[in-house]
Amino acid sequence: MTDPVAQVDHPWRPARFMVIAAHPDDAEFGPAATAARWIDAGSEGWLVCCTSGDQGGEDPDADPLVLAALRESEQRAAAAIIGYAGVTFLHGPDGALANDLALREQLVREIRTFRPDAVFATDPETIFYDGGGINHTDHRAAGLAAVDAVYPAARNPMTFPWLARSGLPPHRVRRVYLFWSARSDTWVDVSATIDRKIAALNAHASQIHDADALAVRIRSWAAEEGAAIGVAAAERLRLVVIDDDEDEGPG
Repeated sequence: MTDPVAQVDHPWRPARFMVIAAHPDDAEFGPAATAARWIDAGSEGWLVCCTSGDQGGEDPDADPLVLAALRESEQRAAAAIIGYAGVTFLHGPDGALANDLALREQLVREIRTFRPDAVFATDPETIFYDGGGINHTDHRAAGLAAVDAVYPAARNPMTFPWLARSGLPPHRVRRVYLFWSARSDTWVDVSATIDRKIAALNAHASQIHDADALAVRIRSWAAEEGAAIGVAAAERLRLVVIDDDEDEGPG
C-alpha cells in the first residue's frame, strides 16, 4: 500500500528511523537532508552501512583494510553532522554484497535493537537511473535485503528465533522510504537542511574530488525537486506504507 501521489511537502515524521545503505557516503548522497530535518524536529535516527567501502578507490595497490578504516572514520564524521544517534558497520564484502540469510539476520538484529518506525533503503527495483547510469549491484542488494528484513523477517518471531529468545522480540516497521527510485511519489522540504547534507558529503574527503562542483550539483538537484512542491529545496522518495494505524507521526 502506498500513499497516493501528491506533490506536497510530506507531513509525516517518525519518532525513530533507520537508514540502511550499502556503502559509506550512500546515505549522504541519498536522504541525508530529510534525515537532518527529522532529527532537528525531534526524531532519533540510526545509520547502518552494510559494507565499509573497501573497494572505493582507484589504486589497485591500496590496502583495502586501510581504506575501510578511513571510510568508516569519514562516515562517522558525516553522521555526526547529520545528527544520527549512532552508526553500525556490518563489514559486508564491498562489490560482492548479497541479499542472503546472513545479511538479513544482521539487519533484523539492527531493526529489532533500534526499533524504528520507518526505514530508508535504496530502491532495489532501480537498475537504470533516469537520464542514464546503472545502479551499483551493492545498492540493489542492500535495498532488497533491507526490504526483506523489514517485512516479514523483523516482525516474525519465528524468523531467526534465537534473536527473540536472546531478548530481541519482533518489531513492526510502519513505513519504508526508498531513495534513488524511478517511482518516487513523496517530496520532503529540505530547504533548511540542504547545507548539512553538503557538509556531510564533504566529510567523505577520500571520495569527493571537487567539493565545489558537487555542491553546485546537489543544490541544483534539490532545487529542481523543490520546484515540484514550491520550496527552495526538496528530496524525492518512494513511500511504502506497511502499517498505518495512525494518520500522523509525532511531527
